[in-house]
Amino acid sequence: MDILLLLVGLGLILGGANYLTDGSAALALRFRVPEFIVGLTVVAVGTSMPELVVSVLSAIAGNSSVAIGNVVGSNLFNTFVILGVCALIRPVPLSTASIRRDIPFGVAAALLLLLLASDSRLHPGATDGLGRGDGIAMLLLYVGLMVYTIRTVRRSAPVEPGSKEAPTSGKALWLVVTMIVGGLAALIAGGELFLRSATSIARHLGVSESVIAITLVAGGTSLPELASSVISLLKGKADMALGNVIGSNIANILLILGLSATIRPLSMGGITTADLLMSLLGAVLLLVTAFTFRRRAIDRWEGAIFLIIYVVYIVRLLH
Repeated sequence: MDILLLLVGLGLILGGANYLTDGSAALALRFRVPEFIVGLTVVAVGTSMPELVVSVLSAIAGNSSVAIGNVVGSNLFNTFVILGVCALIRPVPLSTASIRRDIPFGVAAALLLLLLASDSRLHPGATDGLGRGDGIAMLLLYVGLMVYTIRTVRRSAPVEPGSKEAPTSGKALWLVVTMIVGGLAALIAGGELFLRSATSIARHLGVSESVIAITLVAGGTSLPELASSVISLLKGKADMALGNVIGSNIANILLILGLSATIRPLSMGGITTADLLMSLLGAVLLLVTAFTFRRRAIDRWEGAIFLIIYVVYIVRLLH
């Protein structure tokens, strides 16, 4: 029964995220917000909405291990599984902007999380975790990063005078509002159901909540990124597939954990330094792929290595 409820909750999360993203994008376009800004904000955050709901609800409920494990596990899944699968389907080219700006930002975010969560190493006797001050700082960094990125994109792709930056939405306003409200309601209800079911399954199996969060919960909440990245790649939009993963990883750390820690300080619980180091390793390996074998691309053999690393990590985690 718990498994059925878990699947129902996941379905509500995925469906809610889809309607909320589509409705928000339509609303932004109706008010003539530039398309690239919609992509950088609404779409990027929209695909991370399942992680946001699960982690924030977990933080409110006091389940720090699930809140942090969900983000760490999602980032591992995004890098090693999604990019691994995409590279096996078709080599993923890396743009100059990704190599110089986006991927290094991802490395910096993973490194920041490792440093902020390692309180005991910096202050002997302290408990590892993220305090409200850490959360606020992460949120401010995310806002600053978005502002910087938007300005950079605007300078590199200026809009011609008199041109239309974005078409108006074809959807009626009442429908757009209904999509946003309905999507948000489905996300909250699905998140509550998913979290309760996952916790119950963990207790029945005798597996720690942190392990369930890194594996089952993280994999489930990362399905939107997997679907959108594979579809983008098949449509020949490799930059969108790569940007979706990198943007999601950064949002997971700075926005989602930042918001969760601001609401309620998070302790590491069952999440270890090794888990955070794996997240950092994934970000670093992504940067390394730009300079190996076929320059500026994630090749098929590199995608296979990504998948092998993930499988080995999960097997060791479960034993």
